Amino acid sequence: MSSDSRMDDPAGVRVRTEGEVCVILGCLALNASFEPLTMVPMRRALRLVIDGKAEIVEADPDRVVRSERLTMPRPAVIRLTKFIHVPRRFRRQVTNTFLFARDRYRCQYCGRTQAELRPRESLTRDHLVPLSRGGSNDWSNVVTACSPCNTRKSNRLPSEIGMHPMTHPVEPHFVHLSWAVRRLTPTQARYIRLFYGAEVLHQIEELEGKHKT
Repeated sequence: MSSDSRMDDPAGVRVRTEGEVCVILGCLALNASFEPLTMVPMRRALRLVIDGKAEIVEADPDRVVRSERLTMPRPAVIRLTKFIHVPRRFRRQVTNTFLFARDRYRCQYCGRTQAELRPRESLTRDHLVPLSRGGSNDWSNVVTACSPCNTRKSNRLPSEIGMHPMTHPVEPHFVHLSWAVRRLTPTQARYIRLFYGAEVLHQIEELEGKHKT
């Protein structure tokens, strides 16, 4: 790599600008149909483009990525050249990162946020219908719970102990998950608006505003 950019960061690419080193964040990957799929690390985005599996739709006009063999703009949005069928069950897998973001980092039983928990307490995943009693690990059966509430509920049903979640658990929208991992840039947000509409984009902007407060 040349002196003004490097590809030695496993989380992305580091670019030197005016004596500073700044980390390039992820890239929004679109399906061939322009459906937003996920955020990918910059290294992965570059590899997809170099291998001809994706094309750059939007790029940062002020920065480039250089190697010994090529120079290319830093992609902000890429589009797969071939349509990828993604089964619904693989689209939004339940992870604690996404789960906590869906529930706004708040215990769904006592209402405390992550910032309000004591040092030895933490946010955890609770199954409304416990796995030991036939419950599933999907979005409609999991909620965010602080460790004390999770311990208190144990393997009982909400009706058996009188502990009911504050909100009805549902599968979150794609934009909520992309926000949970990495906030969208204005350029990337345009493609969320294009495919899902302005109302959904407004929802993610509200989530970001509430997370900051």
